[in-house]
Amino acid sequence: MLQINKIVITQYKNYDFSSFDFKERVIGICGLNGKGKTNLLDAVYYCCFTKSYFSKTDGLSVQFDKDGFRLEGLFENKNEPQRLVCIHRGAGKKELLLNDAPYEKMSHHIGKFPAVMVAPDDIELITGGSEERRRFVDTVISQMDAEYLSQLIQYNKVLQQRNSLLKRFAEQGKTDWPLLEVLDEQLVSPGNFIFERRKNFTAAMIPLVQQFYTQIAGNDEMVSLQYESQLNAGSFESVLNDYRQKDFILQRTNGGIHKDDISMQLNGQSFKNTASQGQRKSLLFALKLAEFELLKKNKGFAPLLFLDDVFEKLDDNRMQHLLHWVCNENTGQVFITDTHRERLEDAFRSLVVNYQVIELK
Repeated sequence: MLQINKIVITQYKNYDFSSFDFKERVIGICGLNGKGKTNLLDAVYYCCFTKSYFSKTDGLSVQFDKDGFRLEGLFENKNEPQRLVCIHRGAGKKELLLNDAPYEKMSHHIGKFPAVMVAPDDIELITGGSEERRRFVDTVISQMDAEYLSQLIQYNKVLQQRNSLLKRFAEQGKTDWPLLEVLDEQLVSPGNFIFERRKNFTAAMIPLVQQFYTQIAGNDEMVSLQYESQLNAGSFESVLNDYRQKDFILQRTNGGIHKDDISMQLNGQSFKNTASQGQRKSLLFALKLAEFELLKKNKGFAPLLFLDDVFEKLDDNRMQHLLHWVCNENTGQVFITDTHRERLEDAFRSLVVNYQVIELK
């Protein structure tokens, strides 16, 4: 089993210097709003992904008026201790060491300690634009397939170059066809790789999402999902050719896997437009639990699971179904935050599990 036994936090968000020992598989973190519950989860998440779940840049995670931060996590996987140290020195300087050995590239760490986060703003995965759903898919596959992450980085790099070239065409009033064709060729190879991986991933994910939605919602509502890509209808080369004129007009690349999406329907209608708050939250948790199961199957062990402020988001019945799964059926380590200690302890006692509650004051 993958677990984290201890974390030492220095100058990360609202923490000056704090140390936490995690002694059980089920961990509750409680305290009033603003005391650092979410930031504690985020510090552990950072150790897994080399970035914050909530802040877009490392600079936003540095404690106010400080120059950098340091995180040290003591993990254990299959009874092997692993010591991870993350140091951010400011001005973009970052170090990552596993058992005192530095990583050459941060991307090499992704998937070492797989994790799944569920947070209040994740509802954007259901109600927001396609970028949110692509990021979700990319995050999961990247933890399972290092080559996918490498190809995705390459694709985004070439895409940026192609968009810059299209803007230059408009500014200079002339077109460099040979250079555009070179960039098109460089875009196609990683694009095709990503398309195939996403197609296979969503084919495995969708039945799991439907299964978990039924479990959490406790009814027989019909939820359907579908992977949408321009490459479903033709080759990447033909897609680029079809959108070329539009690319020149809008000065950006309009065809490719960076436009992919996952469509969601409820009883044959658009989920986003017809679902209630409870239905949206049920689908969100179903997506996250499907992510969890696919990572578990791929890795051979359960990823870490972080549930931030979930008690406020589901009714009692759905909450009971969710907690039973994450605490009883799941064998991995789970962290759950809440403002009320009594509510956490009552929930854990009713599930008859060994637990630890950390209260932040």
